[in-house]
Amino acid sequence: KTLGKMLLQLLLAVALVLHAVASSAQNVTGTVDESGRCLCTVVLPDVSFPVQRMESLEYKAYNLNISVQQEITKIKNFQGTLSVYLQRLLNLTQRVEVMEMGGIAYTELNFEIVKLEIKEMESLVAQLRRSMDGSNTVVETLYAEILNISIMVNQLESYDKNNVLAVRRQIVALRKRLQDCETNLGQATPPPPKYGSCDHGGLKNVSKPFVAQLNWRGFNFKYGGWGKDSFPGTSNEDLYWVAPLNGDGRIMETFRRYKSYDDLLLYKNPIDKTLSRYVSHNNYDYSSCGQGSGMIAYNNSLYYNCYNTRDLCKLDLDSGAVVRKTLNDAVFNNRFSYAAVTFQDFDFAADEDGLWVLYSTEQTAGNINIGKLNSSLMVESTWTTSQYKPGVTNAFMICGVMYATRPVNTRREEIFYMYDTKTGQEGTLSIVIDKMMETVQSLTYNPKIGRA
Repeated sequence: KTLGKMLLQLLLAVALVLHAVASSAQNVTGTVDESGRCLCTVVLPDVSFPVQRMESLEYKAYNLNISVQQEITKIKNFQGTLSVYLQRLLNLTQRVEVMEMGGIAYTELNFEIVKLEIKEMESLVAQLRRSMDGSNTVVETLYAEILNISIMVNQLESYDKNNVLAVRRQIVALRKRLQDCETNLGQATPPPPKYGSCDHGGLKNVSKPFVAQLNWRGFNFKYGGWGKDSFPGTSNEDLYWVAPLNGDGRIMETFRRYKSYDDLLLYKNPIDKTLSRYVSHNNYDYSSCGQGSGMIAYNNSLYYNCYNTRDLCKLDLDSGAVVRKTLNDAVFNNRFSYAAVTFQDFDFAADEDGLWVLYSTEQTAGNINIGKLNSSLMVESTWTTSQYKPGVTNAFMICGVMYATRPVNTRREEIFYMYDTKTGQEGTLSIVIDKMMETVQSLTYNPKIGRA
């Protein structure tokens, strides 16, 4: 079949040449040379058939046809996938709108699921854009909508304007208290505890924790501390403070105050304080900044470990003035910090007896020292325990007794060690407490309200 085709093409080519010669026949004037021969000049037209060019054209047309079919198949596949993801985007948009309006009690897990779906769709649309060189209007519109919805979800996650999580946990706590009241109805009710007093038999139990609020810098800033002024006679009775560390888990560069619990929950009326000072050419002075998560607010002052030193810092919350005092022999810069908690070489604590600092020295081989502080940052008395500081996850003081914790698992801690500064006696106990995160960054006790 192929040979016949080639012969046919050859015959057609010969016929075309003969026809061209015949149709172009004409009389011409010649010349006679010296020998008497007639010489004529004839210019024949180029009528050869371009077989090679034709074959090349056929080959290119064949490949082009295959490419077109492949692109059509890809577009059909993309259209099918686009239809699915457009529907998912519609559903996702509706869910985000409900979140924005506060119509559901959403949790951190809800946000993570939504963000995962957004990333999935964003990846697909980015692939479509690369395949179509950005020439498809539908794809460009879809990409813009996904970016907008991603920004919206991030804003919702970082600013819980309705504070749904905190309210839900408070409701659960209230229901639990109501159930306890119904259970104990008719039974003899013990007198309420007298906060600020040590007329009790010591620590016996710790109730379940609750989350008040995510700090204003976001979920990625997990290190630091927060609380209420621990001094019983403070002038700022309702003051709350929040001091997240920088992303390195070391420097306390900024902290924030709220004048009431409602302001804390709703991020309202914050009073921000920056401790670093700009010098020049992106150089900052951190000498007044804090280090580690051992800070505490006491009698309208914030106490913390001064950055990169063994100094104790006291910052007046009204004037902003910083007073510092060196704690001789104390180790610093993460030498003997708590287990799984970095740079907490100094841990400030407050209880019914006043202000304390927990630290270690090389002389005590890393065991916990308990120092009783006065308002001038002078250590009035010191007790040395037999408990190795990196062997515990945190510690706190109640009525002159230091309690230390260690992990049981990712959801529970155990208060296992105690040291009484009044008697100099130490001992072991076992009080299991729940925790919200795998690692407890800061643990303090407030004698005004009897809570850690």
